[in-house]
This record gives sequence, structure tokens and C-alpha cells, in this order.
Amino acid sequence: MKPFFTFLLLMAMALISRGQGTAPVIPLYPIGVPNSKTTPADYVEEINPTHSSKVSIPTLIPFFPEKGKGTGTAVIICPGGGYSGLAMDKEGYAIAKEFNKIGVAAFVLKYRLPSDLIMVDKTIGPMQDAQTAIIMVRKNAVAWGIDPAKVGIMGCSAGGHLASTAGTHFKPVVDNVGNIGIRPDFMLLLYPVITFGEYANKGSRDKLVGLTPTPDLVELYSNEKQVTVNTPPTFIVQAGDDKVVPVQNSLMFYEALIKANVKTEMHLFQAGGHGFGLTNPKSNEHWFEWCASWMNANGF
Repeated sequence: MKPFFTFLLLMAMALISRGQGTAPVIPLYPIGVPNSKTTPADYVEEINPTHSSKVSIPTLIPFFPEKGKGTGTAVIICPGGGYSGLAMDKEGYAIAKEFNKIGVAAFVLKYRLPSDLIMVDKTIGPMQDAQTAIIMVRKNAVAWGIDPAKVGIMGCSAGGHLASTAGTHFKPVVDNVGNIGIRPDFMLLLYPVITFGEYANKGSRDKLVGLTPTPDLVELYSNEKQVTVNTPPTFIVQAGDDKVVPVQNSLMFYEALIKANVKTEMHLFQAGGHGFGLTNPKSNEHWFEWCASWMNANGF
């Protein structure tokens, strides 16, 4: 991508996002995106405040709590969209603003969507962006009033797969000159894609690993099989009647966490379907309140 066009696109994204976050949009890779090919002329990001697709320049959109009200905790939010789009508003900005209300800094991650058109290896593209986001938040922790030992990651749907990958795979897939920790301190998963096996969301799996993945690749990204004692404490929410991502995804991950003696809490709504964001239309209960209580109980 030509430098001048890149600059114009970044400026456009910053203008679109103004008023969404509480600080300027931050490019993840100001001097060049790793694992990238020359972006085709027709691969142009959809500039839309509520939804993004064809992301080739990943960014962080920061939301900081009011001055003097920060707790030092931060969470990086990965919106969902089946690894083919990003629900930036419903599963990003709206949730970030709720975190600010309880003193938590939030960073909405606009990550690259896996594509052979713009990536050398699409299977690691989103993970590179998640790891870079964690490194960036920890690297700037002092300036942003954040405790580097209280940096978590959250994901919804396919964003939950990315978040749970970041929470179970600790081998760096990006340059980490300062050797900054890439393991998140906690995970928050909302109707997450977890497995690429029997109960997989096929669309998400196909986008990330292709139509005919090897058994080893399926195993690697079936995150219920990657849980160890080093997996961070995890909070999970899903509806039992989810027809897009089978509830077995959450159940299998929860069971794996329990077996590994990882602190975890799971809430299953009786109904609510998929993609409800902050508010489940089938319930008067609010999962965010449960989440805040869990974070408090665990020192986050």
C-alpha cells in the first residue's frame, strides 16, 4: 500500500472514530504491518462507525475512565463477526463504555480479518494483532495509568476465539523486542467460538484455517485442547439456545479450565440466541454486573 494512501486512510479512520473513544486511534504497526502482502486496490476497508470489514491496517481505539476514577485495570476487546467482519459498536464501543463506568480502561481492537489476499499466513494474522495490542498496552502502562499485571482480553463470538487463542497460546507470533509479557491476566468470553471440532462455527473455522485444514491445525485452534495451568482466570457467558455458536463451545472450555484448576466462572442464559451484546433481550439479568463482580472478587 502506498504511504500517502495509508496516511489518508488512517486519518479517515481517526475522524470516523472520533467521539467513539476517549483518545486518538492508535495504529498497531506505524512502520509496517507484519505478515502482509501488497493490499489489492479493491480491498478497501468499509469505513463505518458500527461495522468494519476488509481491515488491512489494524488499530486500537482507547476508552479511558474519567480522570481519578481509574482502577489500573485494562481490557482489550475483540469484536466478533465470524472472522469476516467486526461488530465494532455493539461488541466493541458499547462494552468499552461500560468498562469505563467501573474504572476500567478499555481498548477496542480493530484486528485484521484472515485473508490470503493480504496475508502471507492468514492463520496467524489476527493473533499477531492481539499479541501486539497486549504488548502495546503493557508498554504504555505508566503513561496510561494502567497496572501491567492487570491487562485482560475480551472477545465476542469469533472475537472470543481470538481472545481464547491469546489466552492459551503464548508462543510469540510477532517481534517482541522488549520481551514484554503476551499472556493476558484474565479472559472475558461472550458467546465465544472455542472449538474447531464437532461443535465448530464452520464459518469462523473456514475463514481462519481454510476449507481443508490439516488435523494438526484443527487441533491447534481448538482452544479447549490448549488449556493448561498457565491459562488465565476466565469469565464466560452464553445462551443455551445459541444456534450460531453451539453452547458446547463454552461448556468444553469451562470443563477444560476446571480440570486445569484455572479460576473460572460461567453463566448460561436459558435463552437469548447469539450476538446480543450488552443486553440479552430474553432476560432481565445483566451479565456485565456479574462480570464486574467476578473481576472484583479476583482482584482485577
